[in-house]
Amino acid sequence: MMRIFNRNFNDKKIKKIAYTAVFMALVGWFVFRFIMVAIESRMVVFNPVRDSERNGTLVDGIIAEKQNSTINFPITVKNNRAYVSGAARAKLHPGQKISGGGVVVNVSNSLDFDSGMYIVRTNGVSDGVKNILIPCNGYFVPVYAIHNGAVFVSDSYVARGKSINVIIQDSDTACVSGNINDGDIVILSRVSDGQKISFQK
Repeated sequence: MMRIFNRNFNDKKIKKIAYTAVFMALVGWFVFRFIMVAIESRMVVFNPVRDSERNGTLVDGIIAEKQNSTINFPITVKNNRAYVSGAARAKLHPGQKISGGGVVVNVSNSLDFDSGMYIVRTNGVSDGVKNILIPCNGYFVPVYAIHNGAVFVSDSYVARGKSINVIIQDSDTACVSGNINDGDIVILSRVSDGQKISFQK
């Protein structure tokens, strides 16, 4: 009887020790993880998400400066004649220079029924794809920097949308006017209004 009692007593004692050991191990593991997380959060480790929240998303930009320059408008010339759309016709007029030499001498006011386009007559231009050099006084920005009729500029390192009007553009560059001023930094990267930014060095 005494032996059974001692064995039950020892079994309870062993179980208590085992439970205590498991409990202490779990508490120790949680404390260890808490300490490690605290240490990791203080370490200078590059984290793109955390870095963009703190310092802003890295972007590229250009400084806006109003200029008198030209946009290249491509036309295909054959026998000193080219065909353009109605929207393009509004940008063209006699006297405009053409790359490689030559000049626009006439832009028709009426539609050519055979082609459904407007005829542009040139002088001194060889056959092939040429560029009419269209003068424009405005801000020259990459086409990809324009989003739904607006560009984003930096306002104390926060992206702000400003509406613009595209005067003329080619495949790469647009000459624009509107709510931008000399010295504004036009953001070239994809951003949203109110987004915190920083610039590539």
